[in-house]
Amino acid sequence: MSAFAVRLARLGGWLLLALAAVVASAVLFLGLIVLTDGACSGLAAFVPTLAVGVVVALWRSRRRTRAARLLPFLPVLAAAALTASVCVPASPTARQYPPDLPFVATEHWNLATGSRVAVYHYPPAAAAGAGHPVPLVYINGGPVRGISLLDHGFLQRLARQGYDVYTYEQAGGGRSDLLPMDQYSITRSVRDLGAFLDRLGRGEADVLGFSSGGVVLTRALADREVSARVHRAIIAEPGPMDGPTARIAGRKGRPSARDLAPAMSGPRSTSTPRYAVAFGLMRLGLLSPETGLVGQAEGENAFTAADLGTDTASAYCASDAHRIPAENSAENFAFNPAASLRVEQTVKDSPSLAPQLKFSQVPAMLMIAECTSQVRRWETAVLDADPAIQRTQYMPGVGHHLWNGLDGNDERAAAVITAFLQGTAAPLPNYPTREEIPAFLRDHM
Repeated sequence: MSAFAVRLARLGGWLLLALAAVVASAVLFLGLIVLTDGACSGLAAFVPTLAVGVVVALWRSRRRTRAARLLPFLPVLAAAALTASVCVPASPTARQYPPDLPFVATEHWNLATGSRVAVYHYPPAAAAGAGHPVPLVYINGGPVRGISLLDHGFLQRLARQGYDVYTYEQAGGGRSDLLPMDQYSITRSVRDLGAFLDRLGRGEADVLGFSSGGVVLTRALADREVSARVHRAIIAEPGPMDGPTARIAGRKGRPSARDLAPAMSGPRSTSTPRYAVAFGLMRLGLLSPETGLVGQAEGENAFTAADLGTDTASAYCASDAHRIPAENSAENFAFNPAASLRVEQTVKDSPSLAPQLKFSQVPAMLMIAECTSQVRRWETAVLDADPAIQRTQYMPGVGHHLWNGLDGNDERAAAVITAFLQGTAAPLPNYPTREEIPAFLRDHM
């Protein structure tokens, strides 16, 4: 073997060894991130990892010539640069709130619970006549997410039909103030709804809850104090209402656009090592929502619509995969991933809601999408447990986001909602009824 080949083989061996050292350092760092829950922005994992790397490099260089003693430190430097990028914030650490919307005033209400929430009011259009005396309150999905422009547009439609519409962004989401992380819970969300209705001061209100907002509303109906403030309830595409329901697996609705739609465009926070590690480990349950790696304000500043990945597409039917509308703007988008995970966990940890829900007396309606991304039995569990649900509306040709600006979906959703609120005949069959749940679960997948 020639001298050149020998040198090339040695160089290749050294590069492989150096790469292994960098990978081992990264694995050690990630392990310590998990063990320390990201304490001190990751420095509690970075310092020991660097120290171990330096000690190993010193040991490997002890018998080398002076010129070669620095070589073992090169992998240490590379690993230090890689892991340090996880410890350095790439977004502001103080909350940067979205700018006010140009078409509606943003009010801030201090609730009796201590939450300070952003409130939007769409008064009934004068052209609609006398309007409806009972205000309508909308609870958006998320959880802990800003209200999208698509939702604002639908609420404006209801106001044009004579409804006095109020909505608020739940604590920690959108333009609402953050809470300490340990105060986020599904129970707090229900208490905030009750406090909001009190602060509204209009007596009973009709309430429309969508997705996780439907979960808040469902649990409110099981709370006698809060439900006393609700005139009529519309539960649209709810998630799991309690721990037993959350543990239900099973089939979902007809195929959604999840794996068919083009990937969302725009910047992703997960292209940055810091947020890829933080959000990835939180999603896997290896970091707690209270992690010291990334604070909730920084996480909300960093998170973008593109980070939702296929979640947005899953809210549309497969046939709509290549015409999914822009739900929001980059300026208005806001999502608090850590608080969202914490609220979801409190739902999973909660006992069965059915014993309390069976006493509900608030007239209610359930809305179910044909192409829902929700587990069917999450939705039918609400129908089965709440005897006050008077009608169910199975919405054909639409996904989880029932009002999406496509075809006649907004008009259809508005017609279903207004018919129930006015106590008039439903525009769609009352389906499924409680007796039809088994057949519905079998036939509508």
